[in-house]
Amino acid sequence: MAHALQNMHKNLCPGYIGICPAMDPVSGEDLLRYVRNIHFNGSAGNPVMFNDKGDPPGRYDIFQYQLIANNTWDYRLIGQWTEQLYLNVEDMRWPGGSRELPASVCSLPCKAGERKKMVKGVSCCWHCELCDGYQYQRDEFSCSMCSYDKRPNVNRTGCTHIPIVKLEWHSPWAIIPVFLAMLGIIATIFVIATFIRFNDTPIVRATGRELSYVLLTGIFLCYIITFLMIAKPNMGICSFRRIFLGLGMCISYAALLTKTNRIFRIFEQGKKAVTAPRLISPTSQLAITSSLISVQLLGVFIWFGVDPPNTIVDYDEQKTSNPELARGVLKCDITDLQIICSLGYSILLMVTCTVYAIKTRGVPENFNEAKPIGFTMYTTCIVWLAFIPIFFGTAKSAEKMYIQTTTLTISMNLSASVALGMLYMPKVYIIIFHPEQNVQKRKRSFKAVVTAATMSSRLSHKASDRPNGEAKTELCENVDPNSPAAKKKYVSYNDLVI
Repeated sequence: MAHALQNMHKNLCPGYIGICPAMDPVSGEDLLRYVRNIHFNGSAGNPVMFNDKGDPPGRYDIFQYQLIANNTWDYRLIGQWTEQLYLNVEDMRWPGGSRELPASVCSLPCKAGERKKMVKGVSCCWHCELCDGYQYQRDEFSCSMCSYDKRPNVNRTGCTHIPIVKLEWHSPWAIIPVFLAMLGIIATIFVIATFIRFNDTPIVRATGRELSYVLLTGIFLCYIITFLMIAKPNMGICSFRRIFLGLGMCISYAALLTKTNRIFRIFEQGKKAVTAPRLISPTSQLAITSSLISVQLLGVFIWFGVDPPNTIVDYDEQKTSNPELARGVLKCDITDLQIICSLGYSILLMVTCTVYAIKTRGVPENFNEAKPIGFTMYTTCIVWLAFIPIFFGTAKSAEKMYIQTTTLTISMNLSASVALGMLYMPKVYIIIFHPEQNVQKRKRSFKAVVTAATMSSRLSHKASDRPNGEAKTELCENVDPNSPAAKKKYVSYNDLVI
């Protein structure tokens, strides 16, 4: 109060000793104004003042409850408040002993690729949700799906194109089929060259040269399809795939079916008459084979007309749950059903050929190729019976393209190798290493050949029914060994080829 009166006297009574008329009497409002404006240090050295509302300023000590030595907790002075904050940040401690100031906010900003999900009724609080799967962050509050041919980028702020893949030549899925195909092509060319070199020798003539070359052409095409299936798809490659996918097998089994059917008709005719059946000449055999092959080609041309070949990128085949692993598969526009339909006719020929091979299994092996053809067809059927469940069993696999292509090409390579190995390699072996066996056998009439084959078949069946391995037949029972008929010499029919 004294400081207020002194300041009031200095202002109202300058140079006047005592109370001047201006202060007599003293105005309460004026005195209050002077009281509020005083500012001096008290006896303790602390400043004395009042704010505009007449209140003295606040003065506070700030303490923090901290862990002190010896595992004890106590309050520690870390700052003061006197009109403003004085805080010693270095003396402050936070949970875990950290000295870093915690963020005093309800929610932290969301990271890239996360959208804000606001808390109802609290405008400054939200939850951050990651845009998962094939979604990207469209704006601060929403996510959107990428288009079918794209995937989110690393921070999910946009979309990038899904990488496109195909079966590469250096892939393990391609190396094995290509290796088998190259060996098969070399072996096939070697057999063809050998047959051409020894074209007029008895063994080559006995195999039916015309159909043999047709069959070898089909085997060669079965190996070639491996390279078309692995090559980078384009319009030309896709067209050749459609043509040659079933053509090689069709040519091979059409020739084998014609051979087995000819053998069957010859020996069936021999049981009824001595005249030769129709359509067994080389020209007729080529005509029959060509007609069977033309059915396959007709189906392919109809396929071309209904659905022209083109390439597609299949983004669904390898669209995994993890977008980083997603891939688009470049391939020809050929479905699994179309592949089976293309091979279906060849499989039908194969099954029919197998039936005829079973029917001619009793024909003596020295007369024809029925038994080697039979073994070839039995083995081929086993190969394709294994192919079908593998091909369709992997339809939902992420590795579908690789498994199905490898399975298909290996099956075709094995089928061609079986035919090449069982039907032609033994003949090539005799031609090269045993030329003394490649000589002309005694020619016999059709009647003699068929009669001898029929007699041999009967003898073999009768022998199996006799005890102790006796091979007597009804034809030679009751024959006097000293009679002239018994002493006649007969020409052996062994090693005779029809």
